[in-house]
Amino acid sequence: MKTITTTAELEAYCLEAAKHDYVTVDTEFLRERTYYSKLCLIQLAMPGTDDSGAVLVDPIVGNMSLEPLYKLFRDTSVVKVFHAARQDLEIFFVDAGVFPEPLFDTQVAAMVCGFGEQVGYETLVRKIADQAVDKTSRFTDWSRRPLSDAQAKYALADVTHLRQVYEFLAAQLNENGRARWVAEELEILTSPETYITTPQDAWKRVKTRTNSSKFLAIVRELAAFREEYAQSHDVPRSRVYKDDALVELASNKPKNHEELGRARLLLRDARKGEIADGILKAVQVGVNCAANDMPQPDRSRDKLQVNPALADLLRVLLKAKTESAGVAAKLIAPAIDLDGIAAGLRDMPALKGWRREVFGDDAIRLCEGKIALTAVGSDVKVVEL
Repeated sequence: MKTITTTAELEAYCLEAAKHDYVTVDTEFLRERTYYSKLCLIQLAMPGTDDSGAVLVDPIVGNMSLEPLYKLFRDTSVVKVFHAARQDLEIFFVDAGVFPEPLFDTQVAAMVCGFGEQVGYETLVRKIADQAVDKTSRFTDWSRRPLSDAQAKYALADVTHLRQVYEFLAAQLNENGRARWVAEELEILTSPETYITTPQDAWKRVKTRTNSSKFLAIVRELAAFREEYAQSHDVPRSRVYKDDALVELASNKPKNHEELGRARLLLRDARKGEIADGILKAVQVGVNCAANDMPQPDRSRDKLQVNPALADLLRVLLKAKTESAGVAAKLIAPAIDLDGIAAGLRDMPALKGWRREVFGDDAIRLCEGKIALTAVGSDVKVVEL
């Protein structure tokens, strides 16, 4: 198998790949000790049935530029095929602000072709290519060199089997007319907002039991400081302090280092130095936050009048529709969204795009009393009223 370690080699490969309809792509990276993923390996494969058109691109060895790859990513005549692309795309977006175009994600495609929610690569390879993927190298340290033969073989298999998976799913989408469904889902993956975490919005990811605006103001400042520190020092958020420690700090509101030292859940390194000073400042800013600047929790559903019988009917309709369409019910609407629809909310994901075609239109008609449900043998059918 060929390993590319120079810009010239990468450019030559990408020029050849640009002659084909598609190229499969995967990456290996580490993120346990950093905020941003550390790219360790890129795997590429051109169409074919053997390994001759597949390569490993090693960004660690030498001083290689990835610009030839990014040029290929911008080439709209070549489909770039990934499986579960989100983390791969984040790496390339953070590094160069580029998204592969056009993009094909086999996990998303498999989802709308009846393989279930978030189906794994190994499952698709087994079901479509009738091959087994050796998982023994999955959790190895990809930053260490030289790579073992087992690591290289495992990495290459991530793009060689992907060719057959892609060709099968692309044919299925062409047959069932669901390519637009995939395109809608991929809009999220290729949106910069998916990968940009603004420190002032980081608090929205923290789960709390209290919705007091005063409490959330402190949570917001602590989360913002943690995000800024993690980004600037390239360390995981959890290495600064974990969510449970953040909530404890927001509850106890330490005023000085002595009070901060009493925190039960705070890591040792966070009790001193730059992190400790940042925590105390964040708490102070949160405590002194003006009322009109405090975060406002989403209380839009607090007073919803949910009709439980209608919600149950929507669950039955959802099950019937998704079984007929061959997609997982959770992909259309979680239970909480069904309650919202039953209570009259209409700005819901299940009522938009391809989900509306599968379920949303009939869900609204059911709520408006225009259809009913009946059992025909083991099936549930829609009856016009």
